[in-house]
Amino acid sequence: MNKPKILVTNDDGIESPGLHALAAGLAAEGLDVTIAAPASEASGSSASITAVENDGRIQVEEREIEGLDGITAYAVYGAPAFIAMISTHGAFGDPADVIFSGINRGANVGRAILHSGTVGAALTAGVNGGRGIAVSLDTGLKPPELHWERGARLAAGLLPFLMDQAPGTVLNLNVPNLAGAELPQYRAATLAEFGIVQTTLAERGHQHVRLSVEDTTGEAHEDSDFKLLAAGFAPVTAIQAVTEAQIPGLQDSLPQLPRS
Repeated sequence: MNKPKILVTNDDGIESPGLHALAAGLAAEGLDVTIAAPASEASGSSASITAVENDGRIQVEEREIEGLDGITAYAVYGAPAFIAMISTHGAFGDPADVIFSGINRGANVGRAILHSGTVGAALTAGVNGGRGIAVSLDTGLKPPELHWERGARLAAGLLPFLMDQAPGTVLNLNVPNLAGAELPQYRAATLAEFGIVQTTLAERGHQHVRLSVEDTTGEAHEDSDFKLLAAGFAPVTAIQAVTEAQIPGLQDSLPQLPRS
């Protein structure tokens, strides 16, 4: 049986050590790994499919990444969700069985994942008939050191489960940034009502605004990704892209417009 074909992308850009660690960890498992990541930082891009065009063409550069010999890597002048979308149409060879997005510098928990480019790429994989997993390391705002390899090992450990799921399945994995040989345990999680950090308006001046980013201090449910991550677990949440909401009586409540 052929090993699954993997595409690795992110929103921190092609030079990110988290991306390199994830690709290296997956390749060490003997998987068929290709990298296609934004040429520059694309954090907060959600599921945007924007790209820089020149005469209708989007630039795609093949790159060599130190320490990743044998892995083909592309720097794409587009958002991570754009990369995920075009990959499902054969932009980087045969479509991947799974798109791994990460490892993001900073946790992606709660309903704030709506804005994450890391999560947006994984969701776009699912919308286009693939499987996706977003992987994030809980670095905090000022981490003393970063343990990317732990995130890579935990991400790779979910591949057998993900391959057993139907196409369209998307997971969101968060990993505590802790040292030590023992890996944290996975825990199925719900989405918290808020994210790991909160952005507030710090200043509104003449023709400008200034934002402030701070750690979130609110309380969350015991089974939420926020709470489980804080307790040292690796929360895993099954997520899906935007879908319709059920509002009873919507059709009957819509105003009737006069006919001409």
